[in-house]
Amino acid sequence: MQPDDFEPGTVWLVGAGPGDPDLLTMKAVRLIERADIVFYDALVGDGVLALIPPRAEAFSVGKRSGHHSKDQRTIDAMLVDAASAGKRVVRLKGGDPSIFGRSTEELSALRNAGHMARICPGITTACAAAASAGISLTLRGVARDVRFVTAHSKRGAALDIDWPSLANGGSTLAFYMGRDAAGEIMRGLMGTGMAGDTPVMIACDVSGPGERRLATRLDLLELATRSFAADAPTLILVGNAIEQGACALTISRAQARQMHR
Repeated sequence: MQPDDFEPGTVWLVGAGPGDPDLLTMKAVRLIERADIVFYDALVGDGVLALIPPRAEAFSVGKRSGHHSKDQRTIDAMLVDAASAGKRVVRLKGGDPSIFGRSTEELSALRNAGHMARICPGITTACAAAASAGISLTLRGVARDVRFVTAHSKRGAALDIDWPSLANGGSTLAFYMGRDAAGEIMRGLMGTGMAGDTPVMIACDVSGPGERRLATRLDLLELATRSFAADAPTLILVGNAIEQGACALTISRAQARQMHR
């Protein structure tokens, strides 16, 4: 990064990764250290927040399912105001800013106001979860691609997902924010052709000290997710490529039924 990459009035959307500060890029660390003001999401890890210099202002604008501290328009306005005041602004986003990070809205608001806005990528949760479990998201002859899917929808609304495309594509599927939609994911995939014994890995608090992983199968997904706290940030990986996840705890059909009782 060149010294003039962060002039006053510039905004950087910085990927904070899944939580572990050791997974930040060197560029992300440098940007955080130079910031005058930081706006951070709810899922940004405490270790990452500890890198914010004491002289900098820091504001939580976190959004989690059912708990939105700021709406998107308010966040956009806060970024524009800070840039207009000549601040060096860091917008810290969990994971990678370009994957379910609402980056387009913030970039558009800033650019329409005449401010320079740039992106510093981060490690997305699906990649970090696979690394923790010691598995690959792709596998020759089994999974040629990975598909990132948001399992978040407006409360009470069905997921707007092309289930046949996902069920029959031979891909590894990564469902973000998937806990509450686990049953719908299971039924959507199985109802359009995916086998019930397709391997699944559920991971929450990925890369954090409380990380938990559970290996199961698609037809047990709805039951298995109930072993995780309702407010735990949860990722669901589905596909034959993740069958080798020996580092994950394994849950059987009998265990899933016991948890349901």
